[in-house]
Amino acid sequence: MYPTGKPYDKGLLDAGDGNLVYWEVGGNPEGKPVVVVHGGPGSGASPGWYRFLDPEAYKVVLFDQRGCGRSTPSFSDWAVSLAANTTHHLVADMELLREHLGIEKWMLFGGSWGTTLGLAYAVRHPDRVSEVVMFGIGTTTRREVEWITREMGRVFPEEWERFRDGVPEQERDGNLADAYARLMEHPDLAVREKAAADWCVWEDRHVRLRPGLERDTSYDDRDYRVTFARLVTHYWRHAAWLGDDELLRGVAGLGHVPGVLVHGRLDVSTALETAWRLSRAWPGCELIVLDDAGHGPGMADTLVAVTDRMADRT
Repeated sequence: MYPTGKPYDKGLLDAGDGNLVYWEVGGNPEGKPVVVVHGGPGSGASPGWYRFLDPEAYKVVLFDQRGCGRSTPSFSDWAVSLAANTTHHLVADMELLREHLGIEKWMLFGGSWGTTLGLAYAVRHPDRVSEVVMFGIGTTTRREVEWITREMGRVFPEEWERFRDGVPEQERDGNLADAYARLMEHPDLAVREKAAADWCVWEDRHVRLRPGLERDTSYDDRDYRVTFARLVTHYWRHAAWLGDDELLRGVAGLGHVPGVLVHGRLDVSTALETAWRLSRAWPGCELIVLDDAGHGPGMADTLVAVTDRMADRT
């Protein structure tokens, strides 16, 4: 992997609806443009993303999606409304940022939730995308959300039972993302804070299938925890405002855009089936399956090799 990079330019983009989206640019100012699409939703773009991209070859754009990271207002404030935060808003923000930076085309690089957002952007703006490199593939369909919030209980029964029991008894057989989202709209602050914490405990568990992986200490930070839980449940209760298999149908129109999807066979959070179906529907797509990788861990060398290969494309 490459050294952790530093930006040579940064700013706040007025995206409308009172939102200021944080962005930064690092690497080579004359390099190949690439935009990092972070996960979550709500994780923010950390400096660690630079390590996957050759700083001599790439002009690296990082941004924090609406309401998280260094973007404002922050959803760590319970008073901030989630109404103007949908996949369609985020796609529009990405296109506004591309125009603001004067970039004609850029490569998309992202993982987990970032694959949903990145593919949604590519389907909406295919002529602005040079290549796509994604890992931990998911499209946030209702079926996928049901898998993560309910069917995953067959893999982690004890932890899932605690997760399920965090919502009122009458809601335990329904949409758990929706039930948790409603708890985070409760008038009692203590109820909201507990719901956010319970959600993050489950989130941290199901992404750590491989032995030896330590818990994610990011969730110890109250603002991060609340932002993350509010955004994830908000998006999942609505299946990211995308129709069933909308992205699967959409990638068929990306034939001219080269794509590489990297997925771990041990990734139980985003099952391999989604990546496989996308690769079958997308003529220009290559699927790389790593037998010993999970939801991110174990992929670094492969991802660097792929981005190095893409850097040589003109």
